[in-house]
Amino acid sequence: MCKLGDNIKTMADRRIREQMIKLDKIYTGGGDAGKTSLGNGNRVPKHSPRIQAQGDIDETNAAVGMARRHANGVTTNVLTRIQNDLFDLGADVAHPGAIENDGNLRIQADQVAWLETEIDEVNDGLEPLKSFILRGGSDLATSLHFACTICRRAERSMTALAEDEPVNPESLKYINRLSDLLFVMAREANDGGRSDILWQPGASRAG
Repeated sequence: MCKLGDNIKTMADRRIREQMIKLDKIYTGGGDAGKTSLGNGNRVPKHSPRIQAQGDIDETNAAVGMARRHANGVTTNVLTRIQNDLFDLGADVAHPGAIENDGNLRIQADQVAWLETEIDEVNDGLEPLKSFILRGGSDLATSLHFACTICRRAERSMTALAEDEPVNPESLKYINRLSDLLFVMAREANDGGRSDILWQPGASRAG
């Protein structure tokens, strides 16, 4: 039974690898009429909810890449893994459906669990929050805060898509946890939260 399971996993992995795209030419003209292809080959408008979600995921990935320029050591490794997982997430969304073992590249529960572990480890070393904070601080913190806001936009796009079409539940969990991780990492980059500037409600009002 174990050997049979290994063979099934090997076949699934091979099918996933075969789905990866080889880019020999950057422009093809195929999208000039305003449509593009999903992972299953279906053509949809470039402004469709699924493509919108893919674009927001891609933008999140780019923002994380910008933050990685200011990182080093373990933080660089964490952000690199996130970028790789975001490509997995984009591939997941590119293939309509929500079945975990349908032969397509899908976000798995262990990828979500890794985010949760990272969140807990980072958050344990932070100053407790007593108010909302102003997004900013060091170069790394500012970049991570920016990536966090884009990540939350990607989540809004994905939940909007999920109202009308099946979406892998683990992918929704992943994007939700990722924004949390980026937020606590931003606080960590601000001297463990000690350099955070707290929001002062109504501080500039005349009275």
